[in-house]
Amino acid sequence: MRQLHPGARWLFRIRGYFGAIFLLFFLSWFIFPILIPILKLIVGVNASSIIWGALLGLAFYIILIILIAEIYARMSYNRWFYEFTNTNLKIERGIIWKRYSNVPYERVQNVDIRRGILARMLGFSSVMIQTAGYSAYGRGGMAVEGYIPAVNQEEAEQIRDFLMHKITKSKGGI
Repeated sequence: MRQLHPGARWLFRIRGYFGAIFLLFFLSWFIFPILIPILKLIVGVNASSIIWGALLGLAFYIILIILIAEIYARMSYNRWFYEFTNTNLKIERGIIWKRYSNVPYERVQNVDIRRGILARMLGFSSVMIQTAGYSAYGRGGMAVEGYIPAVNQEEAEQIRDFLMHKITKSKGGI
């Protein structure tokens, strides 16, 4: 099984930042009402202690977001694999709930390569493999069954050529 391009860590890290900000924002609605009276008892109530408490809370919040995002990025990267066999593409991913996908070559309809700004800066490409009979909506429109988020640019071209060759071969050279 192959692993993703090391630049994929940044994709997972950014996704982790947004997830952690969202999660901690909503958890703060439950934590702060409990935490504020405790801080008032410990520190007291005056202007400087409120300011320092707010700054300390903000620093703790930012550190917690960075920590959660980094853990998520490392775990996601270390648990995303793909492999091309004789008959299909196997994808294995997931941190808590593992997902195993098999994409048979005869169902492949199209192969797209995308390179966003971050991908161009870090030197990788995303490969989207569209199949017959799969319909789902993901971020930004239609989702694809075979999605490899980060491979080298040359490898992405090789994957597209390999799959397009398999498509034309299975359809009788049309």
